[in-house]
Amino acid sequence: MTKYGVIFAAVLVTTAACSAQTPENGETAMQTVEITLTAYEVALNASDVDTIVALYADDGVFMPQHFPAAVGRDNIRAAYGNVFNTISLNIEFEIDEVEQLSDNWAIARTRSAGEVIVHATGESGPEANQELFLLRRDDDAGWQIARYIFTTLNPPQP
Repeated sequence: MTKYGVIFAAVLVTTAACSAQTPENGETAMQTVEITLTAYEVALNASDVDTIVALYADDGVFMPQHFPAAVGRDNIRAAYGNVFNTISLNIEFEIDEVEQLSDNWAIARTRSAGEVIVHATGESGPEANQELFLLRRDDDAGWQIARYIFTTLNPPQP
């Protein structure tokens, strides 16, 4: 696998949860944050840019390792489009920690592992990351990704 294949694989991942009660319908923030992050996991594995973009807040920020931040939905769409033109993912998420910071803000720390396939070569290899999500709850859209950053757990490729 190429160095860039590993980098692009590291670009994507996550899931999360939280424990405080939300004001609507008695669900915990953990449960509703999990819904957002499970949808993100499914969309990553399907290379579904439209679903991923819809999961971000309008002013969301995607901060992939070794690349400039993508700010706002148009830039996030372009960044994920570039990723999925380069690789495909088959990953699973683990939730390590979620804290609800206020009624409308939560933070999630997650890990992911699986496989990345590089389109140019057909090669596949391991994918592993640790991630941090800052989520904001919108009354109409539910929990949305406001900020997302990750780092790879894979050693550098020679």
